[in-house]
Amino acid sequence: MAKRRGSNFGGAGMGANPNAMLKQLQKMQEDMVKAQEALAEELLEVQAAGGAITVVISGHQRVKSITIKPELLDTSDPEWVSDLQDLLVVAVNQAIEQSQQRAAERMEAVSGGMGGMLSGGLSGLLGG
Repeated sequence: MAKRRGSNFGGAGMGANPNAMLKQLQKMQEDMVKAQEALAEELLEVQAAGGAITVVISGHQRVKSITIKPELLDTSDPEWVSDLQDLLVVAVNQAIEQSQQRAAERMEAVSGGMGGMLSGGLSGLLGG
Protein backbone atom coordinates (compact mmCIF):
# COMPACT_ATOMS: atom_id res chain seq x y z
CA MET A 1 0.00 0.00 0.00
CA ALA A 2 1.42 3.39 -1.01
CA LYS A 3 2.08 5.91 1.69
CA ARG A 4 -0.23 8.94 1.40
CA ARG A 5 1.31 12.34 1.41
CA GLY A 6 -0.33 15.53 2.59
CA SER A 7 -2.77 17.28 0.29
CA ASN A 8 -0.82 19.64 -1.94
CA PHE A 9 -3.55 20.20 -4.57
CA GLY A 10 -1.04 18.95 -7.15
CA GLY A 11 0.66 22.30 -7.65
CA ALA A 12 3.77 23.98 -6.36
CA GLY A 13 2.85 26.44 -3.66
CA MET A 14 -0.90 25.93 -3.93
CA GLY A 15 -1.15 23.83 -0.79
CA ALA A 16 1.45 25.79 1.11
CA ASN A 17 -0.74 28.78 1.94
CA PRO A 18 -4.28 28.69 0.56
CA ASN A 19 -5.16 31.98 2.30
CA ALA A 20 -2.33 33.80 0.53
CA MET A 21 -3.45 32.35 -2.80
CA LEU A 22 -7.04 33.40 -2.17
CA LYS A 23 -5.89 36.95 -1.30
CA GLN A 24 -3.81 37.05 -4.47
CA LEU A 25 -6.80 35.92 -6.55
CA GLN A 26 -9.07 38.48 -4.86
CA LYS A 27 -6.54 41.23 -5.63
CA MET A 28 -6.38 40.07 -9.24
CA GLN A 29 -10.17 40.16 -9.48
CA GLU A 30 -10.21 43.72 -8.07
CA ASP A 31 -7.57 44.74 -10.61
CA MET A 32 -9.64 43.19 -13.40
CA VAL A 33 -12.71 45.17 -12.31
CA LYS A 34 -10.64 48.37 -12.36
CA ALA A 35 -9.29 47.51 -15.81
CA GLN A 36 -12.84 46.90 -17.08
CA GLU A 37 -13.96 50.26 -15.69
CA ALA A 38 -11.01 51.98 -17.37
CA LEU A 39 -11.88 50.32 -20.68
CA ALA A 40 -15.32 51.92 -20.56
CA GLU A 41 -13.64 55.33 -20.61
CA GLU A 42 -10.89 54.45 -23.10
CA LEU A 43 -11.61 55.49 -26.68
CA LEU A 44 -10.08 54.19 -29.89
CA GLU A 45 -10.23 56.05 -33.18
CA VAL A 46 -10.20 53.85 -36.26
CA GLN A 47 -10.02 55.17 -39.81
CA ALA A 48 -11.07 53.26 -42.89
CA ALA A 49 -11.36 53.89 -46.62
CA GLY A 50 -8.29 56.11 -46.68
CA GLY A 51 -9.63 58.34 -43.92
CA ALA A 52 -13.07 58.79 -45.47
CA ILE A 53 -14.64 57.17 -42.41
CA THR A 54 -13.59 57.52 -38.79
CA VAL A 55 -15.15 55.42 -36.06
CA VAL A 56 -14.63 56.23 -32.37
CA ILE A 57 -15.32 53.26 -30.11
CA SER A 58 -14.93 52.58 -26.39
CA GLY A 59 -13.03 49.73 -24.82
CA HIS A 60 -16.44 48.16 -24.17
CA GLN A 61 -17.20 48.07 -27.91
CA ARG A 62 -19.67 50.95 -27.81
CA VAL A 63 -19.55 53.09 -30.94
CA LYS A 64 -19.34 56.71 -29.81
CA SER A 65 -19.25 58.43 -33.19
CA ILE A 66 -18.89 57.92 -36.93
CA THR A 67 -17.51 60.70 -39.08
CA ILE A 68 -17.73 60.67 -42.88
CA LYS A 69 -15.68 62.97 -45.09
CA PRO A 70 -17.86 63.27 -48.21
CA GLU A 71 -15.06 64.92 -50.17
CA LEU A 72 -13.21 61.58 -50.04
CA LEU A 73 -16.15 59.66 -51.52
CA ASP A 74 -16.98 59.35 -55.19
CA THR A 75 -20.59 60.50 -55.10
CA SER A 76 -20.73 60.62 -58.91
CA ASP A 77 -20.73 56.81 -58.98
CA PRO A 78 -24.35 55.56 -59.05
CA GLU A 79 -23.36 52.88 -56.51
CA TRP A 80 -21.88 55.37 -54.03
CA VAL A 81 -24.57 54.79 -51.38
CA SER A 82 -24.05 51.04 -51.53
CA ASP A 83 -20.28 51.58 -51.40
CA LEU A 84 -20.66 53.86 -48.38
CA GLN A 85 -22.76 51.28 -46.58
CA ASP A 86 -20.12 48.63 -47.26
CA LEU A 87 -17.36 50.95 -46.04
CA LEU A 88 -19.29 51.68 -42.85
CA VAL A 89 -19.64 47.96 -42.11
CA VAL A 90 -15.90 47.46 -42.66
CA ALA A 91 -15.00 50.46 -40.50
CA VAL A 92 -17.27 49.47 -37.61
CA ASN A 93 -16.04 45.86 -37.70
CA GLN A 94 -12.41 47.04 -37.67
CA ALA A 95 -13.17 49.30 -34.70
CA ILE A 96 -14.84 46.45 -32.80
CA GLU A 97 -11.92 44.11 -33.50
CA GLN A 98 -9.38 46.68 -32.30
CA SER A 99 -11.44 47.40 -29.20
CA GLN A 100 -11.70 43.69 -28.40
CA GLN A 101 -7.96 43.30 -28.90
CA ARG A 102 -7.27 46.23 -26.56
CA ALA A 103 -9.60 44.76 -23.93
CA ALA A 104 -7.90 41.35 -24.21
CA GLU A 105 -4.48 42.99 -23.80
CA ARG A 106 -5.64 44.86 -20.69
CA MET A 107 -7.12 41.73 -19.12
CA GLU A 108 -4.03 39.67 -19.99
CA ALA A 109 -1.82 42.29 -18.33
CA VAL A 110 -3.86 42.02 -15.14
CA SER A 111 -4.38 38.27 -15.06
CA GLY A 112 -0.99 37.15 -16.33
CA GLY A 113 -2.69 34.45 -18.38
CA MET A 114 -5.06 33.29 -15.65
CA GLY A 115 -8.11 35.08 -17.08
CA GLY A 116 -9.62 31.92 -18.52
CA MET A 117 -9.19 30.10 -15.25
CA LEU A 118 -10.80 32.96 -13.31
CA SER A 119 -13.75 33.21 -15.62
CA GLY A 120 -14.21 29.46 -15.23
CA GLY A 121 -14.21 27.59 -11.95
CA LEU A 122 -12.36 29.93 -9.62
CA SER A 123 -14.60 32.96 -9.99
CA GLY A 124 -17.13 31.32 -7.69
CA LEU A 125 -14.52 31.27 -4.94
CA LEU A 126 -14.18 35.02 -5.26
CA GLY A 127 -17.86 35.84 -5.20
CA GLY A 128 -18.00 36.47 -8.97
